[in-house]
Amino acid sequence: MVSARRTGQDVRVSEFQPLDPLFAERVRASFRRQRVMETIGAELVVVEPGHCEIELPYRADLTQQHGFLHAGIATAIGDSAGGYASFSLMPAGSAVLAVEFKVNLLSPAQGERFRAVGRVKRPGKRLTVAAFDVLAIDAQGGEKVVLTGLQTVICLPDSEGRSG
Repeated sequence: MVSARRTGQDVRVSEFQPLDPLFAERVRASFRRQRVMETIGAELVVVEPGHCEIELPYRADLTQQHGFLHAGIATAIGDSAGGYASFSLMPAGSAVLAVEFKVNLLSPAQGERFRAVGRVKRPGKRLTVAAFDVLAIDAQGGEKVVLTGLQTVICLPDSEGRSG
């Protein structure tokens, strides 16, 4: 079965098949346990095989000295989006953990809200490589990529008590 999603005028088809038919529920349950995402007010808005999106409204208390979203906050939502995109393809009963990532800051993160888009580049049994972008969205709905990253995550199989 191929997954499709309509975004504006185009339809994106996922090339990935989840190992767990309940992957979306498992990803959402794990996201709810992430206290940092709750603390900053981030919301998981899209969960598809190999693809996740997280949104965050602008908040002055999450900015750096110039009023831009702090790079650490932008990186946190990007890391989570890529990690959950990867987790969506992992088997039931497993957990996910980032083992490495690299981030490029492309532009000051200035906007009304921010969207992190994570997508799997290459899944694996143990290690998965994912990419993520963080977009700043202005009041008119215009989008600008402000951060891009690449990460490697590990699948921790049979992780009782550590799900997600």
